[in-house]
Amino acid sequence: MFAWFEKFTELIIVTLLGIVSFTTAYVSFQASLYDSKMFKEYTVAQNLKTEAESMYLEANQQYSQDAQTLVALDQLNVEILSNSSVSVLARQKYDALYFGGVSQEFGAAIDRAAAERESTGDYVSPQEDEEYLDFLFGPYDEKTLAAEAQTKQGDAFNSYADKLILYTVLMALCLFLLGVAAVVSRSKTKFLISSISMVIFAFTAILATFIPFTGIE
Repeated sequence: MFAWFEKFTELIIVTLLGIVSFTTAYVSFQASLYDSKMFKEYTVAQNLKTEAESMYLEANQQYSQDAQTLVALDQLNVEILSNSSVSVLARQKYDALYFGGVSQEFGAAIDRAAAERESTGDYVSPQEDEEYLDFLFGPYDEKTLAAEAQTKQGDAFNSYADKLILYTVLMALCLFLLGVAAVVSRSKTKFLISSISMVIFAFTAILATFIPFTGIE
């Protein structure tokens, strides 16, 4: 076997150099594609986070506005129940404020809170209503979850890219060893260096196959 290697040394080393060079270029290309995908996912995630923050600020502003409206409605309701001379005017103000300042979702929460208050006798704030809170902050939660999912995908692509870069470095080492083997004079030394190079290359190539293939988008 060694005699056969000694006879075709140059051809074998050149062939191995070609195989390793092609594989190294392919792995490096895959790493660059995963880097590109990583940046894309992170960009989308950041945009989703920005949208989520905007939605949260909008929902929180509406929540604060509804809290002020609720206080005003409670005060007017007290005047209505007083049966005084101002109760009629208070009713008119109540209706006007309710019509102009209470959304359909908040109105439903007020109705559910009133029904629970009548059945239990305990005060229940409409702003603690789950359906109302989900209406206000649900879109924010959905955007936040979507941003987290995009970030995790970006992290996965980043991990793949880092591994492929490492494999590229190891394959570059194999190219260096094969280059050394090509200029060494002793055949046994050529064989030893070439064997070490191919063991490293085979191990690295097997690891690279576990990284999913990604194409150009």
